[in-house]
Amino acid sequence: MAKNVLYYGDNLDILRRYVADESVDLVYLDPPFKSEQDYNVLFEERNGTMSKAQIKAFEDTWRWDRGAAEAYADVLKSAPDRVSKAMRGFLVILGTNDMLAYLSMMAPRLVELRRVLKPTGSIYLHCDPAASHYLKLLMDAVFGPLRFLDEIIWRRSPFVGSSKSRARFFPHDHDVLLMYSKSDAYTFNHDLVPLFGGVQKAVQESRW
Repeated sequence: MAKNVLYYGDNLDILRRYVADESVDLVYLDPPFKSEQDYNVLFEERNGTMSKAQIKAFEDTWRWDRGAAEAYADVLKSAPDRVSKAMRGFLVILGTNDMLAYLSMMAPRLVELRRVLKPTGSIYLHCDPAASHYLKLLMDAVFGPLRFLDEIIWRRSPFVGSSKSRARFFPHDHDVLLMYSKSDAYTFNHDLVPLFGGVQKAVQESRW
């Protein structure tokens, strides 16, 4: 895979066409789910200001339609047996709805990402709590339950409701990062993680 190259296009197509087996050290992905937004590629003018020119990259409005049904059928046909079984289970649990359409999109991409990871590689999947429990099962199917390493909670800005007295649920103020490895030989740079260094020590000292 060429270094310092930005690829534009469907990441599934890019993975299959340009990324070799076991060539990637680390994967981080943050696939949006149900944000109901269009995601655009923006361009700059020569003077650095933003241009009116833009290209819609994709629309985050997953729906069960003909395309989703074809993607689901393709997963059952071409994915590893454990992944196909997981998707069949999702169909039983969820039916043909928006979430199954989303998982049908994610499954082949996660399979490809496992293929391109080195044995020393690891992957971080950033997901919304609305989908994280399904994605963890899918990740277990793709990488294997024993390759699950950690669940990291990223706390966003505090929830602001219109009225505390009218709230009927707890604040939605965090996202989930699922950490998986390709094998037992994964790389983890312990010394570079603030939690294990000065930040943790400072917190401990402040408590005492």
